[in-house]
Formats: sequence, structure tokens, C-alpha cells
Amino acid sequence: MLALALVTVMGVNAQKGVEDGSRYGHGADSINTLKNISIYSEYYKTNNFKDAYEQGWKEVFRDAPLASVNTYNYGIKILRSLYKDAKTANDADLMAQYSDELFQVYEQRLKYLEPLNAQSKNKTTEFEVLGQYGHDYMSYNPKVQISRAYEILRKAVDLGKGQSQYYVLDDLMNVSAQRFKNKKDNDEFRDALMQDYVDCANYIDEFIALQTDDKVLEQAVKVKERIDGLFINSGAADCEKLQEIYGPKIENNKDNLEYLNKVVKLMAMFDCKSSDAYFTAAEYAHQISPSVQTAKSLGRLYLTQREDMDKALEYYNQAIELDDDNKSAGDTYYTMATIYMSKEKYDNSRSCVQKCLSNNPNKGDAYILLAQLYAVKHDWSNEPALNRCAYFAVIDKLEQAKKVDPSVADRANDLISQYKKQTPQVEDLFMLGYKAGDQIEIKGWINEKVTIR
Repeated sequence: MLALALVTVMGVNAQKGVEDGSRYGHGADSINTLKNISIYSEYYKTNNFKDAYEQGWKEVFRDAPLASVNTYNYGIKILRSLYKDAKTANDADLMAQYSDELFQVYEQRLKYLEPLNAQSKNKTTEFEVLGQYGHDYMSYNPKVQISRAYEILRKAVDLGKGQSQYYVLDDLMNVSAQRFKNKKDNDEFRDALMQDYVDCANYIDEFIALQTDDKVLEQAVKVKERIDGLFINSGAADCEKLQEIYGPKIENNKDNLEYLNKVVKLMAMFDCKSSDAYFTAAEYAHQISPSVQTAKSLGRLYLTQREDMDKALEYYNQAIELDDDNKSAGDTYYTMATIYMSKEKYDNSRSCVQKCLSNNPNKGDAYILLAQLYAVKHDWSNEPALNRCAYFAVIDKLEQAKKVDPSVADRANDLISQYKKQTPQVEDLFMLGYKAGDQIEIKGWINEKVTIR
């Protein structure tokens, strides 16, 4: 009679946990919840996820949301597995069902986050749940809505900042880049992508700095590279935007060579070498670790942006001192030769041309520049006709340019046709005792022998 009375009372007072906010519910419902937990947990332990799903887990999740944190931890793994099986079977309906239920698990976990944390030793933060939610939304979803994925992931990163998991930062950049790619004319998406990159690039650095697990660290470093790649390939960046991002931060990072090199490399990729941020970062980087690249970059910047030729030449000289590549050094000497020519320092210019050709004998542009120098300083005699013989030396250098470097042939031919008009008339030379085929020494600054033709 007593047992019958107890069962009767329990039946009358039965109430689900979802209804009264209790952990297991009351009466018969609490007994049923505990029974279901026991049953599905055994199936779960043997990786029998289908039976775990059907034999108790669904009821516990629906009727007793506060029963256990494992309802959610196990549920995520169960539904992921079932989704994969449905995908393998090419069952679109089941894929959609399990996908929706997986997302319901996350939504419910967020809804009951505080009371679930109260009963757990290991507290879970909102950003952790959101991050995992966003990752699974992208991975276990036959119909991903980019806007929804972005909403979840952006909120996760806003809350987690430098504690955000590396894969969440990767996902956010991926989604943000896709969103912008779909609507490249949307300035809101462009600005958002720029900010997402700034945040993700900073937070992944913070994440990496805190890692002690080598495997996680390796994956995080790969994600760091991928974040940069996604941003670079998105087409969202321009020099003005990059200046806005990096300009204000360089002074605080002037001793951080890794950061400075990153700015230099990134802005160079977008051809933003005229930006102040690139200039400043390159100077600080060069001070810390002088290199051929940084010296050349600074020489070019002083030349093009500040029109300070003397300072540019100073950096180009540094580049040559650091350079052990003959061809590269030859190119630098050629650049210096053009600067000296523009300053009308012809002796310096010819000296640099000669050094260029000594390092790189096949540089056609150097021969063309030497020809132009000869043309500028062609006077060497009191006889106008003899002075014009210097143009034979000019043409010789242009012919040599074509011979060593066919890529400059068109330019050289154009100049040859121009300078041929400057050569002396046969009758003028005849009066001086010269004829076609004779050799004549061009003295003075040029100091070369030429053949009259």
C-alpha cells in the first residue's frame, strides 16, 4: 500500500526540468531523466552514437536542459558523428535534421550557461561556446548562411579577443573574406574585413605567445600565415587603409623587428612603398638589422618621396656594401648612375655605369645610359665636325646594348636613328683629312677610338 501511494504521489507531481527549472525534474520525470542519462551514457562510451541519440539523449536534452553539462558535450559529438554518417549516405534530409539539432545544442547551452557552470568544476565561457558554435556552423551545415556565420564568429572574437582559439580566428577571416568577395562594392564589408584582419592578426599573436603545446603552436602559426594570405588575396586593402592600420602603431613597435618587417612586407605586396608607414617601418627595420633590401627601399623612398638625392645615394651605397650578388649590385650602381646624371655629375655617373657593367656585363640599359652621357659631353675639340665624331662612340654603345641585351633593342634603335643625324657630313671630314673607314681617337672626357662611317 505504501509503495502504491508513493508511486501515485510521484505520478501526480511529475514535472519535467524544462518546466520547473529543476535539474532533473520531479517525480516520475526525474526518475525517467536519470534512467535515460544512464542508458545513453553507456552507448556513448562505446561510440554507439546512433543508439545514444535514440535511447535517451534526445529526451534528456529536450526535457532536462540543466541535468548535466555532458548533455551538451556528448550531444555535440553525437550529432557531429550522425551528420557525417548522413553525409556519407548522401541523405540530405538527415543532414539538415542533425545540423539543426547540433545548432540547437549550442543555442541551449548558451541559454543555460550560468546554471550549467554553477554545477561544473570546469567553467565554460560564452566566447568558447560561440567559437565552437561558429566553427561547427561552418563545418556541419549543408546550407551555410555567411551572414549568420559572421555574426556568431564576430561575437565570439569580440568576447574572447586574444584568448580566442586559433581556428575561430581562422574561421572569422575566412567568412569575412567570403562576405566581401560576394559584394566587393560594399564599403561596410570592406571596412569590416579590414578591422577583422587587424583584430585576428593581433589576437593570433597573443594566442601564440601563450602556447606551450607544440602541436597547437604549429597549427596556430599556420593559421597566422593563412590570416595574412586571406587578407592579401581579398583585394580589400589599399594603401590608404594600410596606412590607417599601421601608421599609428609603428612608433610603439620601433624595436620589434618582426613587426616592422611584417609591415614592410605587407605594404610592399600592395605596392604601398610610398606610404609613410612603409617608409618609417623600413627605416626602423634597417636600423635594427641592415640589409640590401631595406637599404635599397630607403634609397628609393628618399629619392621618390622626399627628392633627397644625397640621402638616397647614401642608402644605395650601403646596399652595395651589404650585397654579395653581382647582378643585384650592378643594378644598384645603375640606379646611382641615373641619379648622378640627373644631378649633372657626369663623372660620377660614368664611374657608376662602369662599375655596373663590371658586375653585370649584360645590362643593356647601362650601355644606353653611357651612350647618353657621351652625347651630353660630346665636345672635345675646337673643330665642330670632329666634335660630331663623338656620336660614332654614342652609336657604338647603343649597338653594344642591343648585342648584350636584346630586350632593349627597340629603345636602342630609336636612339641610334636620332643620333645618326648628329654625325658629321662626309665633306666636312674630308676637308680635315678624314674619310669613311678611318679611325679617329675621341679625346677629352670620352677618350675612345671610333671608326668613321
